[in-house]
Formats: sequence, C-alpha cells, structure tokens
Amino acid sequence: MKRLALVTLLFLSVLVYAQQVKGKVVDALGNIAFADVVLKDATGKVIAGTNSNDDGIFSLKSPKGNYEITISFLGYKGWKKQILITNTIDLGTITLLEDSENLEEVVIKSKTRVIQQKVDRLVFDVEKSVVAEGGNGIDILNVAPRVQVQNGTLEILGKGPSRVLINGRLSPLEGEELTAFLQSLNANDIKTIEVITNPPAKYEASGRGGLINIILKKSKQNSWNNTVRAVYNQNRYNFGSLRNNFSYNKNNLSVVASINATKGHYRHTEDLQIQYPQNFWDIAIESKERTDNFSGRFQLDYQVSDHTSLGIQYLGNARKPGGFTTVISTVFDENKQLDRFIENKGDNSINRKNNTLNFHAETKLDSLGRSISVDADYFNYNSKNDRDFTTEVFDNSGNSMGISSAALNISDQDIQNYSSKIDVNYPINKVQLSFGGKASFTTTKSNILFFDTLSGNPVLDPTRSNNFEYQEDNLAAYISASTNLNSKLELKLGLRLENTNTKGISEQTNQEIENEFTKLFPTLYVSYRKNDHHAFSFSYGKRIDRPRFSDLNPFRYYINDNSFGEGNPFLQPSFTDSFELSHSYKRNLNTSVFLNVTTDGFGVIFTSDPVAETQIVTRDNYITQYNYGISENYSFKANSWWQSQNSINILGYYSTFQKEIGAKPRNGVQVRIASNNTFSLSEKSKFLVNSWYSSAYSGGLFSVGEMYSVSLGYQHDFKNNIKLSVFANDIFNTSALNNLTSVVDGVEQVYGQNESNRNFRVSLAYSFGNKKIKVKDRNFGNDEERRRSN
Repeated sequence: MKRLALVTLLFLSVLVYAQQVKGKVVDALGNIAFADVVLKDATGKVIAGTNSNDDGIFSLKSPKGNYEITISFLGYKGWKKQILITNTIDLGTITLLEDSENLEEVVIKSKTRVIQQKVDRLVFDVEKSVVAEGGNGIDILNVAPRVQVQNGTLEILGKGPSRVLINGRLSPLEGEELTAFLQSLNANDIKTIEVITNPPAKYEASGRGGLINIILKKSKQNSWNNTVRAVYNQNRYNFGSLRNNFSYNKNNLSVVASINATKGHYRHTEDLQIQYPQNFWDIAIESKERTDNFSGRFQLDYQVSDHTSLGIQYLGNARKPGGFTTVISTVFDENKQLDRFIENKGDNSINRKNNTLNFHAETKLDSLGRSISVDADYFNYNSKNDRDFTTEVFDNSGNSMGISSAALNISDQDIQNYSSKIDVNYPINKVQLSFGGKASFTTTKSNILFFDTLSGNPVLDPTRSNNFEYQEDNLAAYISASTNLNSKLELKLGLRLENTNTKGISEQTNQEIENEFTKLFPTLYVSYRKNDHHAFSFSYGKRIDRPRFSDLNPFRYYINDNSFGEGNPFLQPSFTDSFELSHSYKRNLNTSVFLNVTTDGFGVIFTSDPVAETQIVTRDNYITQYNYGISENYSFKANSWWQSQNSINILGYYSTFQKEIGAKPRNGVQVRIASNNTFSLSEKSKFLVNSWYSSAYSGGLFSVGEMYSVSLGYQHDFKNNIKLSVFANDIFNTSALNNLTSVVDGVEQVYGQNESNRNFRVSLAYSFGNKKIKVKDRNFGNDEERRRSN
C-alpha cells in the first residue's frame, strides 16, 4: 500500500524531465509480451527497467548519458546494445532469436510455441490443428490448458464457471447465449487464449471463476478479406450453419461486418431418478431442440488523428431455441412394483433478442504510452418463453386414466442497461500506472402468467402469476500499478472499489427487497524469473459473484405438474479469495498450485416434497467452499509430424453448509487428464486425436459420475483457398453428465444429461481478397450486465 500511495503522489506531482528510449520486441511468430528491458550504466547499476506490453512495445525514461540496454525473454538469446542518450531514441523492431543450446528441449519455438506463464495469466498459443482450421471457439477452448467446456458450462478447472473476453473486452453472454456465440466464432481466426485465474483490478470484480481472454489474429492494413463458411452437424437430428465475415481496413477507416445463420435441430435427453420414502420415480426426458439463430455485427473505427480514434459498434442476435419435449415418469411403489406411468408432453416456444450499441473513443496523450479511453453502451435483452403442456396418467397396464392437467405457462423478461466507463494508462518512470471507473444502471421486468387449459379454454390462475421488477446500480473505480523491482522480480498491485444498490419489487407477493453494499477488491501479483529455465509467480485476488437477474424473481416457473423452479429475491452475492503459485520450466512444463475460498456461496438446490411427490428447484446462499488443487501442463513436439499437448489436474473440494438445508456436504478429490495430439500426414493434411478423462468425485451438495471422451478429426487444404474439415466428437458417447447425485431431506435424486455430445461435423470454407487485413476488434462496456441477463 505504501508503494501504491507513492505512485499516486508521483502522478499528482510535477514529473522530472527525462529522455525516452522505446522499441518493439518480436520473434519469428510475432510480438513478445513481458520481455525484460533493462538499462544499466558503466558500473552495471540498473538505471531503469520495464517490460514489453502485449503488442511487444516498450518505453522507459532515463537521464542523458552512455548506457547498455539489454532485452531478454525465457528461451531466447539475450540482446544488448551500447547507446548514447541525448534525446528520445527509437530502437525500432528488435528480433529475439531462440537459444540454440535448448532448441531440442524448448517446445516454444518457431511454429511450436504453446504455453507462456505471465505474471497474471497463462497464455495458450493456438496451433494450426484440425480443430483450429475446421472448428469453432468451443473446439479450441476444449483443448486450452485448465479450461473445461461441459454441458454448456465454461470453466477454469478448480475455480468454477468463467467469463469470456474478446481481445481484452468482456463478453456479456453466459449459458446458452455464450455457447451460441462461441460456436459461431471461426477457430482459425483465434491467435491465443489467455487463462486469467486472478483478473486484474481493471476488470469487473464479478464472477468467481476467473476470465478467459480470446485474442483474435491481426494482419496488415490497406487490404480486405471475405470468408464464407458452411458447416453441417449430424447428431440424431441435424443442423447447418452459414457464416460470412467481411473485413476492410484502409488508411484511417476500418470496417467489420458479419452475418451468421443456423437452422436445424439437435437431440437433448435427461434422466432423473427420485427415491421418495413411499415410492420410486424414474423420469426420462426427450427433446427435439431447435437451433434457429440469426446474428449480425457491424463495427466501424476511424482514426481521426495520430492520437485519437473513434468507433461505433452494433451487435444483434435473434434466437428461437426450445422445441417439443416428452417426459415419461415411471412410478414404482414401496415394494418396487410398477404403479403407474405419467406422460407429460409440451411445446416450449422461446424467442430471445438482444441489441447492443457501443461508442468508443481513445486518445494517446504522449509517446510514453499514456492514453485515455471512454466507452458508452446501451443494451436491451428480451426473452419470451411459452410452454404449453398436458399431463396424462396411465395405470400399470398402460390404460389411460385421463388427462390430469393442462396449462400454458408464459414467461417474459425485458432488461435494459445503460453504462459508461473510462480507462487511463499513465506510466510514470518505472511504474506502469492505470486507473479508471465505471457507472452502470440496469432495469429488468419479468412477467409470469399461468393459464389452466384443462377445460379447453385458458383460465388465468392469479396464484401462479406474477410481475417482478428489479433495479441495480453499480459504481466502480480502480487503480493498478506494476513495476520491476529488479531485473528478475516484478510486482503488480491493484485495488477496485465497487458500490451496489439493488431494489426488487414483487407485485403478487407484495414484497419489496432493497440491498446496498460497498466492497474493496484487492489484487496482487509477484513474478520472479530465476533464469532461462525457471520462472515463478504468485497471485491473489478477491472476487464477487452476483446472482443472475432471473434467479432473483421469487415466483414459480412450472415445467409440469410435479416440477417447478422458483427464484429467490433474498439471494446475496458470494465472495471468493483466490491464491495461486505457479512455476514454468523451460516454458513447456507449467505447474500451478491453487486455493479458492468462497463465502456466502449460492447455488441450485434440488429439493422434493415427499408427501406431494413434487420436485422443486430452488436457490439459496448456503455454502462455504474450499477448492484446491495442482495443475500440470506439458507440451512437446516429438518430431516433425507429431505434436502433443497434455495436462493432469488434481482437484480437491471441501465444503461446509452455513445453514440447514436438510443435507450434508459431499467432499472429495477429482482427477482430470487430457491429451491432444496433431499428426501431419502431409503438408496439406492433418489428423487429430483428442481425449480426456474425468474421475467420479464429490463436491458441495453433489456427487458426479465418471466421464471420458475420444474425438477424431481430419483437415485438408485444397487449392484456391478452400479448406475441408471433418470432426467426430465423443465417438463412444461417454462425455455426458451422469450420476449427479444429491440427498436433501432424505430424498435421493440422481440426474444425467446429454446434449448430443456425440456428433459428426463437416466444414467447408472459402476465403478471397487480401487475407492480411488488420482488424481491431472491440467489445462493450456493459458486458457484466448483459452476461447476467441470460
């Protein structure tokens, strides 16, 4: 804190005049971030030091005189030069060469650099594999280190559900909306994936699972490019996608436009077994889900001057998921004899639309890297869900006992968000200082209408209908500073302050819930590079996890007669403290040891009424969690035609329940192993074998069954920029969630789910124009609010 106070004082004081030395560090692949740049005098005393940024650019200040400047980075030969500083010096582009003595041992070389451990993140360089060439964003994330995509949930292993950034800007989406977006993203456009287990203070403190930053490729100006891609996916049903991406960048104008359309169906199955005291229910759910989706994006950036740029961006999406669902409940009596069948059939019609408009302006204040950027955003999300269902009962001989119920359940939600934020970069001597703030204002309205249609005419049931309004205002400010304490030791500190005010009003229950709190969120990063073979880092961060807006709606949403879900307006945010120690050996073996402590944790509780034999999905703050573990990632290139990336994660779960929920914590250990291998059959053909295994484990309220997957792929480049890719995913159909078990109030429930995990995909892509187009991708300033709307 003393250093932070000193940095603030320096920022407000008059700066001492000094000369500037700047340049850019690259290798055969491109820019090198976090290269060490040190300036020494004739006695060897360090005068100044810094690191290159994500674009490989560095800048430092020094008095006039004769000095030696050295640039080093793990796995590369050091670069040095004697310089005379009398005024500003631009060293231009400096290319580092790989260390020939370690050429056979270091994986990260030329086209095989795989993983880098930075002070606050793990960086995965996407290789040109079959997945990258023919797949989408989900396929790439499935092979990224410490990342898991399963049953629609994206998470960093050991931390929980994670949020996504695109080129450093938060994506607002989550759940189905996020999955749909990542599936529409062309994997071949992805350059790197950054796994940020403890996000810096610049980012919103919301979300306990860390951040996953997807960096898209860039290329040269004064060119244009268009790519058309057709994708066909076969599961039990099928769906197809057509995508077109256009980019133009000339002089001061940059334009990006894309259209994506998907249509078809996929199979969704669920199974649930409930052991009531007096009988046993075996429930099978079969759905033919729609994939209808249409999205578009338009972005325009204009360089007003050498120092100022302006941009506007629109993103729109219209989806119609849902489909026809059949639920068969087989009921056995206490003697395990067949008692009856219950058949529930219904069509779930869903319409979801969202529109986002962003204005962005950035000004460079000087040549030292000082800049200021401003974002203003508007976001609207609308979801309408109509479920029309009937329930018919059959005796144990299959004879109909009549329709017991019929209903139409209508749920509407509308969310509007206005937000603005400002970010300032202001390096001072050896300290890289940044600070800023954000203001966000959200209003959400939810209506639930329940009509009884058993008589043939819809009759409104006011006891099952409700209007709910929710308002949330967030104000935040942050400051962050990093510095090199010496040539080997780097320190980065951050502090974020957030104030939140919420108000929820339920019309039917006549409830009004208000909440207000102000919290500090500190971050700390320490990086020590012992030598070219060993690098260590430690990080700490505090995060907040806010409930989704829909989870706060107190009323019930009925699935059928015996199953409904309800929100909780009294839900409070949870807080997580994360600690992580990492070691990188020759940059091809990366080890991380971590501990995450979550207090006031909230989540889903599957409860049942043993008398009414009703399943209830509720949410509550009930758990304190301790997640710990060790992660190993190892990459190698055995020869010119075989490249392999492997990982093993040992994850521990320990929980205590802070309130009585009729259950006991389940604690245990999980082992997850993955191996991804690419074989070059020829210069234009590649073959892929991906596999992973997850042991059965227990954590929190649930236990989970064993899962594994084997996937195969093939890609071939034809002439005229045509690429064909085929991919068989989960060929043994063994990766689906299974045996998700909980026992609440003595009632055991076992759940499983499969969203067509086994499928076959064919992709054909054609590109024309100048593929060296440079695209500056930008996302939105109200991403946190948009994420929670889904």
